Amino acid sequence: MTDMPEAPDEYGELGDLEEDVLDVDPDEEVLELQSEITAYGADYPVDGLVKRLNQKDIIVPTFYPNTPGIETNAFQRQFVWSKPQMDKFIESLLLGYPVPGIFLVRERTGKLLVLDGQQRLRTLQHYVNGTFRDKTYRLSAVQDEFENRSYSDLPDIYRRRLDDSIIHATILRQDDDSSSLGDSIYAIFERLNTGGSILNPQEIRIALYHGPFLSAIAGLNENEDWRDLYGNRSPRFKDQELILRTLALFERGDRYSRPLKGFLNDYAEDNRSRGVKNLTPVLELFSFAARILNESVGRRAFRPVRAINAAVLDSLLVGVMVSKERIEGMTKDEFVSSYDALIGTAEYTEATTSSTAAEEAVETRLRLAREAFAE
Repeated sequence: MTDMPEAPDEYGELGDLEEDVLDVDPDEEVLELQSEITAYGADYPVDGLVKRLNQKDIIVPTFYPNTPGIETNAFQRQFVWSKPQMDKFIESLLLGYPVPGIFLVRERTGKLLVLDGQQRLRTLQHYVNGTFRDKTYRLSAVQDEFENRSYSDLPDIYRRRLDDSIIHATILRQDDDSSSLGDSIYAIFERLNTGGSILNPQEIRIALYHGPFLSAIAGLNENEDWRDLYGNRSPRFKDQELILRTLALFERGDRYSRPLKGFLNDYAEDNRSRGVKNLTPVLELFSFAARILNESVGRRAFRPVRAINAAVLDSLLVGVMVSKERIEGMTKDEFVSSYDALIGTAEYTEATTSSTAAEEAVETRLRLAREAFAE
């Protein structure tokens, strides 16, 4: 997007201007952690890791759940290593050099979810399996004895050395269902640098709380009215996070407490396996709210100034969802008049521009939005 606005001083916490969205800066929110996780080390030979990857006992998540042929059960950043980086990593193992370890989470199914280390693991899988980007994987710009060698071309001594090379893993184990334990793993994931770029909160949620619920939100993100209101798809899932936030405030707004990212983590985890039958009514309400706002107000609905205001977005959608029956009896002009009156209220402006993650601000803007369309 172009012509992105500066965040005026009066926006207070609204500091995230990525993708033209004014929102709370998650880096300034602190999760209070109350339980320790179980962490232990394990050493895996390369051939064992590749076998587990091929059998999907180790899951390297992907960010493309709707793409045919790609894993859909979890998400992580795209593979970003260049071919020279991959070759140098393989060469290091062939030479017996030490390499960095990886971080895994042992899920209750016994499968291992990759928190950090996907570049190394995918490189090993590509090389041992023999292909990369539909071509035979051969090493290049390496020592002469390895130059232009595929895995199957390696002399036996080097093939065995690669197979027997040890990758150290730190494994985090979830032994119970406490949300604080989930927050602890979230906090570790939040601190890990994956592919040279820190993961944002929604990317971490999609990795840790994968399941039918977040898949349904990914589907809802394709709703045409929502797309008209929000704009281009967010490359880092800000649009999906705002859908999650709207649903959480609609269903649990009366129990909201900061930090906002912890509130959303708990909601995502609690609803992780929520079935379609149970979820359909709230998804339909969201679609209704998006349609009414798009048809009546249009693209300016979430943009009281110029950028999307996330606090305006969540409260408007919740207000319309709660007042569906009343709104169905309104004319378009009546709805727009209610919208304009709400946006112009000083109390609402304060609750959507200052300390927007505070309990009082959330309660105030949700209440005013409900009242605006209920009267």
